[in-house]
Amino acid sequence: MGKRKSRAKPPPKKRMDKLDTVFSCPFCNHGTSVECRIDMKNLIGEAVCRICQESFSTSVTALIEPIDIYSEWIDECERVNNLEDEGA
Repeated sequence: MGKRKSRAKPPPKKRMDKLDTVFSCPFCNHGTSVECRIDMKNLIGEAVCRICQESFSTSVTALIEPIDIYSEWIDECERVNNLEDEGA
């Protein structure tokens, strides 16, 4: 008589590393001075520099992360700079 085959246990799931919530400021270039906060109650994401007091606000969804808010801020800065270059 043979032995029953047991099912192999699935491998353990890998944990995802947490993403940063503190970044460098695009205006004063001070490292780790921009803090991103997400207010899910009001659906607003905000990035604020503690050194130069520059800020950026945007609307958020349930899937957005702090890095997304910072990236939108950088993209908006680049867009404004490109518009100024074309107008000059």
